[in-house]
Amino acid sequence: MSSAWFETVAEAQRRARKRLPTSVYSALLAGTEKGLTVSDNVTAFDELGFAPHVAGLSAQRDLSTIVMGQPIAFPVIISPTGVQAVHPDGEVAVARAAAARGTAMGLSSFASKPMEEVIAANPQTFFQMYWLGGRDQIAAQLDRARKAGAAGVIATLDWSFSHGRDWGSPRIPEKLTPRELLRLAPQGLSRPKWLVSYLRTGHLPDLTVPNLASDGQPAPAFFGAYGQWMGTPPPSWDDVAWMRQQWGGPFLLKGITRIDDAKRAVDAGVTAISVSNHGGNNVDGTPATIRVLPGIAEAVGSQAEVLLDGGVRRGNDVVKAIALGARAVMIGRAYLWGLAANGQAGVENVLDILRNGIDSALLGLGCSSVADLGEHNLVIPANFTRTLGGSAQT
Repeated sequence: MSSAWFETVAEAQRRARKRLPTSVYSALLAGTEKGLTVSDNVTAFDELGFAPHVAGLSAQRDLSTIVMGQPIAFPVIISPTGVQAVHPDGEVAVARAAAARGTAMGLSSFASKPMEEVIAANPQTFFQMYWLGGRDQIAAQLDRARKAGAAGVIATLDWSFSHGRDWGSPRIPEKLTPRELLRLAPQGLSRPKWLVSYLRTGHLPDLTVPNLASDGQPAPAFFGAYGQWMGTPPPSWDDVAWMRQQWGGPFLLKGITRIDDAKRAVDAGVTAISVSNHGGNNVDGTPATIRVLPGIAEAVGSQAEVLLDGGVRRGNDVVKAIALGARAVMIGRAYLWGLAANGQAGVENVLDILRNGIDSALLGLGCSSVADLGEHNLVIPANFTRTLGGSAQT
């Protein structure tokens, strides 16, 4: 077995930390304020137990499902994340890895690679958008995604303007000017493998966002686009419905933590919702997504597909989410650590870890399919769940 292989997501994270410059690794950790939510997203899964069987187990397990019309081999898809300066191939490598393992990918509008390249690498790509720049600009983006062949759209609303972290935020330049390169040189030289991987391509990360470029214009800088987003008035529910109508195809609303918001999303006509707090990068103190999932799944029922995003590190986390009402989960940091550790093969490695963990848990639980999972498979402590924004019945 290759020495590049790793057996857990935790090991992928350790390797990413050793390989990446400090500022790049810190950007992956992210989180806000005191880090309450980013921590709860992960540790809440540990509070849930399993109720396994010992005989009469299923020799074959079906892990497949369908998300927004896309058949996938197991219930894990790639969550959209911004500029992926962890590896020169960035989102294209991630797309290839997802395609090789039979699953779909969310591509961020703040990605480092243009959507046309990524969708060519994996036709099961959902293009992610923020409410940025007003309706004309958003309509143009939707049209570009349609022409590129995107399988669906993800509208992300779960990101607020949190500027402080108790552990400090990495200083990321707007452009890699000679002065910035000199400042960052000690970090790059201390991580030679990362530096060499970029030098072989003939360029360093340029920190631009090509998917937000206007027709015939160069790609804007990340922070220029970020500033435009900050200056754009937040969307209304009418705007969400308009965006869904403009796209006219599979549409996922990402960022739901409340039952009343989930119901409003259904009223707006969405295909799916993602129970998400932006990986702990939204309002700190928001409960872990796995805690709010059951009430939202019950409230939505069959009116929209329900996904979960946040804190997934192993296959049995996926199984717990499915048992509590999710159709699939979205992963972010986990695959980025794999990408940093070993490029496309590292992302495939992470997906294999999750898939194998799901299969192992299904075997122990006596389930022949992910569709068989339910709360009866879990040990759920009292007061585990959090119900925000009303009850499922109202």
